[in-house]
This record gives sequence, structure tokens and C-alpha cells, in this order.
Amino acid sequence: MNAQLTILRAGPSMTLQDMGRPGHLALGLSRGGAADRLALAEGAALLGQPANTLALEMAALGGEFQASEDVRIALTGAPMRATIDGETVVWNASHKLSAGAHLSIGAATAGCYGYLHVGGGFCADPFLGAASTHLAVGIGALLQDGETLNIGSDKRRETNLMIEPEDRFHGGAVRLTPSFQTDLFGKAEIDRLQAEPLRRAARANRMGVALTPQGGGYHVEGGRNVVSEIVMPGDIQITGDGVPFVLMVECQTTGGYPRIGTVLPCDLPRVAQAPAGAELRFRFVDLEEAVALERTETKRLTELRKHCRPLIRDPHQMRDLLSYNLIGGMIAGNEDFEGL
Repeated sequence: MNAQLTILRAGPSMTLQDMGRPGHLALGLSRGGAADRLALAEGAALLGQPANTLALEMAALGGEFQASEDVRIALTGAPMRATIDGETVVWNASHKLSAGAHLSIGAATAGCYGYLHVGGGFCADPFLGAASTHLAVGIGALLQDGETLNIGSDKRRETNLMIEPEDRFHGGAVRLTPSFQTDLFGKAEIDRLQAEPLRRAARANRMGVALTPQGGGYHVEGGRNVVSEIVMPGDIQITGDGVPFVLMVECQTTGGYPRIGTVLPCDLPRVAQAPAGAELRFRFVDLEEAVALERTETKRLTELRKHCRPLIRDPHQMRDLLSYNLIGGMIAGNEDFEGL
């Protein structure tokens, strides 16, 4: 029997997520999946497993967990305070969670979405090719106190690796490509979008993120005549009151609000992780540059494992000190080297 992870206490918005379900827009189903796909890939790299491995997504607040057997874990995404049996563990790193040990994950100190990964991944029945929860359409549900999650078989053993994350937890620069209705907006509005910072509003979830412009709502000519058509994550709709609204992974599949631009997929994690009040600065790029940026990001994601390095820990804070090979490569001096 494989290991299990029991949720002793679940945060208010905790779900299982993978890379989602692409290819079902005709059925009225958006992709869904992890709000921060980069964090999913980072955790997979730390544990040496596929990027699409099912992980636990925690919005703003973590929870309390206990494993039935020794398991490997990794923590990525929005940094949260985490301890194992009261001892602080490093975020953006992999660790051993011993059987019966108590893993506690607190509130995010930056960003919005944190991720708990396990070696072998969590097991859940797939639906339309994926096991991720899609709350907007009723696939899966929020995890609750006392639930037990099955863990897949894990053939690897290495832990105590860390990865330096891209700093995407405080807002910052976001690149756009023109969308179907960009030409409906006057030059002054396009220039204004790129000149003024927009603040992430309190109204945000996995469906979309509202932004607060400094100079009031955006104006568009003929916005009420836009026919409802396909929309996708990253599209920035301008609602009837002129508020920009960035569609996220659980967005609807069609919409009739005019779109002033579309966030590049490689920059969407920055929007997802921007906390309330954070400033986002938008800049248009042409299609050629956008394609080049996406290709570069795709290559980087495939090479994340190369960027993992040993986690340096303070021996004074290592209760399990004897389990570490602290002098690897040393010899006693009485070995038989004949024939070497």
C-alpha cells in the first residue's frame, strides 16, 4: 500500500491541481489547472518528476498535514511559513516528511498561491484527461479537514534540494499582445495602459483578477457592439464600468466585453501571484517577440531540474543530523586499492 497524507486542518481554499485540461473549449470547459503553472513545474523539478504531477494548491493559507509513511515533499509558489514538528523548513526546497511527523503550513508572506508537492504525486481519478479540481464548473471540490489523500509510488529518494524562484510575488512588469478589440481603444487609452501602474484589486480568484487604474475607468468606442466570442486566460476584458479584468485559469470560455490586450502565458503567474494592492505595469510586445519569449520560457521550464542545488542547512538546527552524509567522498585510509 502506498503512502497517504492526512489533512488535519485544511485552509479555506485548498485544491488538487495539475496543468489542467486543454482542448475542451468547445464543451464550455476552460483549461483550469494550477493558478501558477511555474510553481507546479518548480516543485516537480525539485522532486525529479513530470511537471504535470498532481500537487496541492493553497490560496493565501496552508494547513496541517501528517503522512502515514516517510514521503518526500517540496514547497513552492507563494512563500508560506512552514514547520515539521515545530522546526522551520525552507520554502522553494524539498524535504523528507517522516511517518507521523506534523507538517504545518501557515499564511503566505508574499504572493497568493502556495503549493505542496509529494514524491509520486497525489492520486485522484482523472476526468477528461486530468485530475485537477475546477471549482467553476463543479469538477472536484475544496479539500476538507480529515480528508486522506493517496500518494503515488515514488522511486526516487533525494531531498534537501532548493531552487531559486523567479520573483513574481509582488507585482511588476507584465507583457501583452494585442487582442481582437485592441484597435477599438484610442491611442490615448493604449498609451495610458502602458504608462500608469494598475493595482491588483481585492476582487480576485481563479476565474479572474480585477485591476484598479489610477485615472478612472478605460473608455472604448463601440464596446457595447462586441459580439460574444471565445476568450482565454490572459485576456484583459474592460467591463462596463471601465475596470480592467484579467481572465485566469478558470475563466469562462466566451465573453462579450472588449479586450484591450492579452497577457503572455509566461507572465500570467505574475498576475496570479500579485497580492491585493500590488502594482502591475503592462507593456505591449509584437507577435514575433511574444513567440520568442514563449519559446525561451518553454526551454527554461524543461531545464529547471538543472537549476536545483543542494540545500545548505545549519547543523545546529538538524535534529536528524546522523541521517546525512556530511563527509561524502572521505575515506578511512585502510581500504584495499589493489587493481585501481
